[in-house]
Amino acid sequence: MIKSIPLNKLVQSPRNVRRHSDPAADSELKASIAARGLLQNLIVRPATKGKFEVEAGERRRRAMLALADDKLLDRDHEVTCLVLEDSAEAAVETSLAENFHRLAMNPADEAQAFAALVTGGATVDDVARRFGLTVRFVEGRLRLATLAPVVFEALASGQITLDIAKAFAATSNQEVQTRVFEQVSSGYYAPNPDSVRRMILSGTVRGSDPRARLIGRDTYIAAGGRIERELFDDNDSESWVDVVLLESLAAAKMEEQAKALAAEQGLAWVKTTLDPYASHDLVEGLVRLPAESAPLTEAELARLDELDASYDEHAAILEDEDSAEEAVAAAEAAIEAIERECQDIRARPPVLEPELKAEAGMVLVLSRDGTPVLQPVFYGERQAETASTDGGIEVVPGDEASDKRRTTLSRRLVDELAMQRRDVLALHVASDPGLALDIMVFTLADADTHDWRARAATTLRAPVPAGPIAGFEAKDAPASIALAELRSGLDESWRGGADATSRFDLYRALPDEARAAWLGYVVARSLEASLNMAGERQLPFQDHLGRLIGIEMAQWWRPTAANYFDRVSKQVILDALTDVGGPELSSRFAAVKKGDLAMSAERVFAGTYITEVEVREKALAWVPEVMRFASAMPDADEPEIDAHAADPAADTDDQSPCELAA
Repeated sequence: MIKSIPLNKLVQSPRNVRRHSDPAADSELKASIAARGLLQNLIVRPATKGKFEVEAGERRRRAMLALADDKLLDRDHEVTCLVLEDSAEAAVETSLAENFHRLAMNPADEAQAFAALVTGGATVDDVARRFGLTVRFVEGRLRLATLAPVVFEALASGQITLDIAKAFAATSNQEVQTRVFEQVSSGYYAPNPDSVRRMILSGTVRGSDPRARLIGRDTYIAAGGRIERELFDDNDSESWVDVVLLESLAAAKMEEQAKALAAEQGLAWVKTTLDPYASHDLVEGLVRLPAESAPLTEAELARLDELDASYDEHAAILEDEDSAEEAVAAAEAAIEAIERECQDIRARPPVLEPELKAEAGMVLVLSRDGTPVLQPVFYGERQAETASTDGGIEVVPGDEASDKRRTTLSRRLVDELAMQRRDVLALHVASDPGLALDIMVFTLADADTHDWRARAATTLRAPVPAGPIAGFEAKDAPASIALAELRSGLDESWRGGADATSRFDLYRALPDEARAAWLGYVVARSLEASLNMAGERQLPFQDHLGRLIGIEMAQWWRPTAANYFDRVSKQVILDALTDVGGPELSSRFAAVKKGDLAMSAERVFAGTYITEVEVREKALAWVPEVMRFASAMPDADEPEIDAHAADPAADTDDQSPCELAA
């Protein structure tokens, strides 16, 4: 039965199957109802107290309520509804059918409809406002309406995708669109938006084009390709006229190379692209498979040691205020070359587990110099066991605008400090299983969108990072000691099982607290070493974790002569003294020799040096900026941190290191 019901008598039905919405789509619906009224009846069912529950049309009801809030509709506005008298189960089925069998409009239909409105006198702004869309969206659809008929029909029939249709619309010349469409339709390989856009915009290709360099002049001419040359043209500047032929030859050669590489690498497949990168369309539906970097050879390890020593030598020149400008310039150039070589050595090719390789694939891209390059990422189908993140590490060059003190730290010290700060963060994560669980779930869920070029913040897939320095362990550091105590206190009774199945059953039989302790520990031990500095040790996600927890580094790490002051220049120590006591404090030590200065600084920052109370308090709270977790303004909805974790003034005298972390 059709009936008009006041808007304020309509309520949401608990049986409506739609649970999620899209704010942008809701805005469009609101604008549509404001412009043209309600075009589709609501389906309702009688409820108590004269109300009616909306079984289908909840988004429309909310849009009208929003219009009522904006004073564009009355609260008792009459709404035409179809009233059902059937059972609750039938109402659920009706709601499901109404939502499930809805079909989104084809972009070609939208383009024709918008074009008809504009032809009838409406402006682009009018159309956008009436449908709650952006002007850019409407303009994009109107461009599609001007496509060559053959291209437009292909879009309407689903022969080409919306992205490819947009590529054709890169030019308004319908003759060019038609010619390119016929060329790509007769080709043996499927076109993609980038290749179509290249052919649309480029009537010719220069001899320096990567595709031309890949094929070679002789092969192109032998296949019937034409070349036009001006008087002063050379092989790089000459024009290759038959772009579609060139694309076909280049695609065929890349496919041939891909087959050879797949057989050589033992891969299931190798996809190709004529772009210098793997586009989203190319890898859509795939996930990155976990792969470890190939181990360094003895020769490479020895070379890294040599580079570290050379780095420190040149860093000393930069630290010396008396160094000549020529020496400083040479040292800066040498350090840049050292960092580049270290990056090249550490950029190891990925190694995939043998059992995964038979079903894995890679992407072959065309570099800008015309060389096929296999991207160092393994892909698998989405249903594959690929929940963990890529283990590759990319070395990020330092920021030129970073703190000047960054360059005064030797590479060895940077690595040691990073590992010690990692232990502090690891202890706190291990002591908060709830946070550890959140980290784990997020990291696993985010694995398929992780950018392969970015360094992963954890190794959540099983391997434990050894750290950049083999064998280094800060045994006397409070966080490292507490972490070892936490590890020794874990319940390992489940390890007595004869096989994995029995061990798993024994583990599941442990109390909740014991299993929670294991969760915190295994997540914590996956953390990579990082510092608050520009360069290869920077991991912003770890800084965010440190801020979220509210870690006070001064409670867990104190600078000593052995772990810091002996390892930095005299000026760095004096700068630290200035930070806590001003020029007056640093001037007391200006004439002291470096070795004695390091020991004096250790006493100052341990609070055992006789000085003013205010200076002592600042010294006890001071740590190098690289050891802090970078500060940021908290969001309004950021959860509060427990007072014992965030307040350095909290009573900590009777708490163990593990209790302090918690």
